[in-house]
Amino acid sequence: MTLSNRKPGQPKEAPTEPLKRAVTSCLKAIARQPELEVVFAADKPSLIPGRARLPEPPRKLTAADVAILRGHADSMALRMACHDANVHRKMMPEGDGARAVYEAVEQARVEAIGSRRMEGVAGNIGAMLEDKYHRGARYEDITDRADAPVEDAVALMVREKLTGLKPPPSAQRIVDLWRDHIEDKAGRELDALTGAIEDQRGFARAVRDLLASLDMADEMTSSPDDDESNDENQDEQDQQEQDEGEAEEQSQGQQAEVDVSQDASDEMEEGASEAADAPSGDWREEDDQADSEEAGDAPRQRDMRANEHKGPDYKAYTNKHDEVIEAEELCDAEELARLRAYLDKQLANLQGVVARLANRLQRRLMAQQNRSWEFDLEEGALDPARLTRIILDPYQPLSFKREKDTNFRDTVVSLLIDNSGSMRGRPITVAATCGDILARTLERCGVKVEILGFTTKAWKGGQSREAWLQAGKPATPGRLNDLRHIIYKSADAPWRRARKNLGLMMREGLLKENIDGEALDWAHKRLLVRPEQRKILMVISDGAPVDDSTLSVNAGNYLEKHLRHVIGEIENRSPVELIAIGIGHDVTRYYKRAVTIVDAEELGGVMTEKLAELFEDNQAGGTRGSAGPARAGRRLK
Repeated sequence: MTLSNRKPGQPKEAPTEPLKRAVTSCLKAIARQPELEVVFAADKPSLIPGRARLPEPPRKLTAADVAILRGHADSMALRMACHDANVHRKMMPEGDGARAVYEAVEQARVEAIGSRRMEGVAGNIGAMLEDKYHRGARYEDITDRADAPVEDAVALMVREKLTGLKPPPSAQRIVDLWRDHIEDKAGRELDALTGAIEDQRGFARAVRDLLASLDMADEMTSSPDDDESNDENQDEQDQQEQDEGEAEEQSQGQQAEVDVSQDASDEMEEGASEAADAPSGDWREEDDQADSEEAGDAPRQRDMRANEHKGPDYKAYTNKHDEVIEAEELCDAEELARLRAYLDKQLANLQGVVARLANRLQRRLMAQQNRSWEFDLEEGALDPARLTRIILDPYQPLSFKREKDTNFRDTVVSLLIDNSGSMRGRPITVAATCGDILARTLERCGVKVEILGFTTKAWKGGQSREAWLQAGKPATPGRLNDLRHIIYKSADAPWRRARKNLGLMMREGLLKENIDGEALDWAHKRLLVRPEQRKILMVISDGAPVDDSTLSVNAGNYLEKHLRHVIGEIENRSPVELIAIGIGHDVTRYYKRAVTIVDAEELGGVMTEKLAELFEDNQAGGTRGSAGPARAGRRLK
């Protein structure tokens, strides 16, 4: 008989509590962080400094459930124990494609260290990966290499090299699709990773060589080794100049002058090194130059034909294969209904939270819709409250009243959602649900809403690239992929009719690459032709524009430069109010009005709060003046 330690009157402990305590203790021990806060929740597992969130175990546990939970805990613990964030940041490439591979391979390295030392950890992580690829990504259904994320394939092949463990059965197909290509191009670099598993810096250098062999060199910065040697040389030069200055100083005033001048020099060097990340600077100068070249041209009177809106250095190789398509046309009604049911099931818990936020937004918006009237008019609706004057004095004229126009209802909001592959999983699910609930909320308040998405029709090119190859690969072809712009809900469509369309975002294989500049321009032009007086465009994205096919044959900043150009046109010339929300990606360097969130779970609260702020700004200011956007921008950043 087993004796219980529970005291009389003490509530019975949940059956999963002993497992939680054991997993928490093991995680802290491997991570060597006894003060780490560990929580269990139904949300996506996450790790931030000082806090780890693990999935809530089911009440009826199986051996597989325990192994999956322990796998998540072991993966996080190894990340904290075997990973240096400063080294990782310094060696990280710039492009999103290269960065995704770099991140995935680094995670494979830390997990391999634990798997090589502890057999139990290897089994737990294997169970966690099998669950991830089977239940989350469902990669076993993929048949085309273009639909198989290269970062997952490379990470699993690296894990296989470092530990000898085969990929999980649910992910075997994507590895098979990529294996020959990766081994042919980077087989030697893949083998070189084995000898550097314990040296993060050396491993990162080997990963950069691997990326170069996979034709991702254009997405990387200069060699970190060169940067370090340059920094050392600069430090030596600075020290030498300082010594000479001290030797030649004649007075304290002269020394102060040297110090000030040295500080100014340092600041100039820092400014030069950070120029690429500044939200103003080069692209603002380009906008000014564009203004001077196109002086007198009204922004909405320019020719709307292909490519003319895209800036002097941007073009598409061909627009023949691009498409703007209604969500219903991409799959049949039965599949849409199934996908919508899947979306509702995935976010049963989150939907209640976002719905409460939406109700709060509705109350705040309704409070601003007070009716107001103009009195003592010569025409309009008869004012019954002033009829007593006529009874007292029949010579008094009749009094009329008229309701004042309310700008609040004369508004349209467009939600432009990034449908790129990096949004796969929780981010796109949260974005779809938030967009759905906000559309319903704003519709109740009389505000029209449209929901748009943007991606490409193929990975790494498509028919556009095929046409370019057949033409003999002419130089500087420009954008080299087929755009797919999706209309989930038009502004005039009622929410109940478009509701099922948002389930399309759950469709396997839909999310591919993102060319943000042209998508933003497309959404902006849709708003310009709307009759509403006030137009708001909200962009939701998790990264900079990336298209491997385009960036492989153009400059590394080709798409980003065009995005900055389009943003500048809208913010400086257009009546459309532009706001951006970045999920795990700093969008404040692109947009004047922007906010960045770390976790997709924050999206609902941020969207409702920022929309409420925009409407409150409009009510406080009466009409939109030049000071309104700047005031909101400072608050958002």
